[in-house]
Amino acid sequence: MSHAQEPQELRPGEPRPNEPRLDEARPHEPRPLIERIGLAVVAAVLAILFGGVAAASWIGGELFLAIMGAVGCLMTLWVGAVTLVRG
Repeated sequence: MSHAQEPQELRPGEPRPNEPRLDEARPHEPRPLIERIGLAVVAAVLAILFGGVAAASWIGGELFLAIMGAVGCLMTLWVGAVTLVRG
């Protein structure tokens, strides 16, 4: 092997020779509207399920599980809204 073909040792964080640098990567493109709506619908369905778990747990006297279900419901709704708005 010639000197030019020898593998070079890379330092941590250093990009490979043919790999684009992080600052040279293409900019973030927002998702299409139909995809954002679909993801928001999936989030809404999961939020309904979490809400059902919270309600059933509350009725059954399981306070901790009810709180966890309610938190899951709110977080899922929040992520669905952010996905819909920001893309």
